[in-house]
Order: sequence, then C-alpha cells, then structure tokens
Amino acid sequence: MKYEHTQIGTLIIIVSILVAILFAVIVLQTGFILSIFIAMLVILFIVASFSSLHVAIDEKYLRIKFGYGIFRKKFLLKEITSVKSVKNKWYYGWGIRLWLWPKIWIFNISGFDAVEIKMKNGASYRIGTDESEKLKKAILIALK
Repeated sequence: MKYEHTQIGTLIIIVSILVAILFAVIVLQTGFILSIFIAMLVILFIVASFSSLHVAIDEKYLRIKFGYGIFRKKFLLKEITSVKSVKNKWYYGWGIRLWLWPKIWIFNISGFDAVEIKMKNGASYRIGTDESEKLKKAILIALK
C-alpha cells in the first residue's frame, strides 16, 4: 500500500516569520555585518526546515522528511515488529528528540498524536501525525 501525508507545522511557520522579522530589525538597527547575517540565515534555514513533516510508505520503506529534506529518516518495513497509535506527553516537545525514559526517538512538528514503531533491533520511534489511525493502518497493511 502506498501512503503519503504531509502535516503542516503552523506554529513553526509563524515562529519562522517572527524570527525573520526580528533578524531584519536587528540588521536595520546595527547595520549589515556579513558574519552575523550569515549566522542569522543559517538559524532561519534550520528553524524553517521544521515547517512540515512528510510521511510516505512504499513497497520497502517508511520514510519521513522534515520540510525541504535536510532532516530525514527511512525505516525498512521488514524490520518493523509492532505499530501502535499513541499520545505524546506535552513535555516531549517538537522537532527531533531522543527521550531517555522510555528510550525513544520522537519526530514531531505539531500536536500530540503519533504512531510508535518498534524495530527488530529494539529501537522505538514515534512519528507525529494528525492522522495517527490512518498511518497505523497503512503501516500494518504494508507489513503484510
């Protein structure tokens, strides 16, 4: 089963716009300094890269990609041992996180709904989504 869905991180987009405005004000107030301007562009580029989370399933992989693709990961379907819908705690945060108790990697841009997958090697991952049941079902169908 093929599956594709992109979740938009509205809050991250708003934060990116506010950061860009703040940086513009700083440049206008202090004058143009190339090294500071480059640092600002790098920061803005990284923040903006978390504006969306794209999840896709093909015949072989479950793939996730943040924004324009700097941060991405793929999971071999045959290595997935279990799938379940979960709710992340508010303090797990957004973005890419390694949570140590329980030990789990979290990929999330908005909201608290997620799908948790466990791999044959014992690793656990949570993929944030605004359609957790649909993603869970798509993964389970792809595993057959």
